Amino acid sequence: MASNQPAPEAPSSFRPASLGDEERSWGEWNPTEESVRPVRGRHRVAKQRGLARSSTVLGVGVIAAVGAGGMATAQSKPPVSISLPDAITDKLPDASSLPGVGAFMSDDSGTDETRPVSAAPLTTAGITVAEAEQGATDAGEALRARILQQAEQQQADADAEARAAEEKAAAERAAQEAAKQQSEAEAQAAAEKKAAEEAAKKKAEAERLAKLAASYAAPTSSYTLTSTYGQSGSMWSSGSHTGLDFAAPTGTPVKAVHGGVIKSAGWSGSYGYRTVLELDDGTEIWYCHQSSMNVSAGQRVATGDTIGRVGATGNVTGPHLHLEVHTADGAGVDPLTWLRGKGLTI
Repeated sequence: MASNQPAPEAPSSFRPASLGDEERSWGEWNPTEESVRPVRGRHRVAKQRGLARSSTVLGVGVIAAVGAGGMATAQSKPPVSISLPDAITDKLPDASSLPGVGAFMSDDSGTDETRPVSAAPLTTAGITVAEAEQGATDAGEALRARILQQAEQQQADADAEARAAEEKAAAERAAQEAAKQQSEAEAQAAAEKKAAEEAAKKKAEAERLAKLAASYAAPTSSYTLTSTYGQSGSMWSSGSHTGLDFAAPTGTPVKAVHGGVIKSAGWSGSYGYRTVLELDDGTEIWYCHQSSMNVSAGQRVATGDTIGRVGATGNVTGPHLHLEVHTADGAGVDPLTWLRGKGLTI
């Protein structure tokens, strides 16, 4: 059966102030083991009325306020009033001394009225001095302008790099073309020099041969070359021809090809009448198959002197002059080559 007795009143030392009171008073409470119930689960903290109740919340508010300064939309937000207990407020530093925060606080600290903080300074957060001097007042626009400027600068750098690369490539192509032209010019100059040297050499040789030709003479005239040096055949005892045959009528004069001394003149078997002319360098010229001889051994003759006559003496098949050339060591050489080497046209 329910009791009609009124519930006992709470101790006056633990009675909370009325919810309508503007200020709340707290009494002394000494908890005991019986009056404190164990807390199960997570420890819960009673939600307190008001906004921030600790210095941590204040720090978050300051960071939010500073961060809001970089946003262009912050100026449209309504101001927020922050109230703290006296125990925390007494320990906080002066707001005007905080970097970047004092400018947002009101200088009138003697009134409790909440005054809206001017949002105008928030728009200048993140704006450099140079941008401010240029009249920039909006951080978003200033950031956009900086991004565009950086993009333009990067594009300008890329264009400059491309131009530099193109100029470098053009310079390299020009250098290669110049090197090619120089190489071609050098090659042409070398070819011209070589041609000039060859022409000079030919001219010198022609002059030398002309000079020699003046001092050398053909061994006979009105002739026809028949058998040449080295020609093989059974008519020659050695198996090959050892001289050069000048076919000419009998009695055609035989001349000294160059000045020298008659080494021998007489009959020589298959050679018929033979005259040997020794030149100053030791070279011997053999004139064979003569019909007659006009010189004797030891006699000195000059170029073009008549030393005999064409005949058909010895081992022959018809009248002709058989001419042989032997070097100082006795080796036989091609008379045609030797005569032409002396500038003679044979």
